[in-house]
Amino acid sequence: MDEETGDPNGDGDSGDRPSLADQRGVESVYQPAEDSDLLARTASERVDGGDTVLDVGTGSGYVAATLAEAGARAVGVDVSPLACREAADNGVPVVRGDLVEPFRADAFDLVAFNPPYLPTPPEQEWDDWMEHALSGGEDGRRLVDPFLETVERVLAPGGEALMLVSSLTDPEAVRAYASEHGLASEQLASENHPYEVLVVLRFYRE
Repeated sequence: MDEETGDPNGDGDSGDRPSLADQRGVESVYQPAEDSDLLARTASERVDGGDTVLDVGTGSGYVAATLAEAGARAVGVDVSPLACREAADNGVPVVRGDLVEPFRADAFDLVAFNPPYLPTPPEQEWDDWMEHALSGGEDGRRLVDPFLETVERVLAPGGEALMLVSSLTDPEAVRAYASEHGLASEQLASENHPYEVLVVLRFYRE
């Protein structure tokens, strides 16, 4: 698929076919919801003026913008070109890339991540940018685990990573996986919702 155009053939000839996201009647870029708000509020309470922070999977740029309002120097990163465009339009400095890969070591005082966490059977996957923003694969941890494997590299001394997870994703299993990769953790916040409990976890060097 051509990532810039959504053309599945990559030949520029998508005809009049709507994108899969259009067929589902949803946005192509994830918009702020209860999970975004919980992560943004929790993270903004932990930044000091001048802190350098990264919003991974920034989407519309909501979390990064909230942290900037709290006095941090915030940048977003997203693999979706549509998300990068929208975040930039919303005034968020943004880099297109995969998780923390584009950034140098020890760069950030705080890294925030609201990953795609909905457990999704393969037969229910849609090949569009919104699916990438929502689906966590079969166990909900398609990007959670790779993030935990790599985020320590970009944390400044004393830095921390905050990640929003759902009870659907087994937060205790997430914390155990982090421990296997040298990260201690604690729960900072939670909210009950009809079908899940949203939790913000903090990760830091042991």
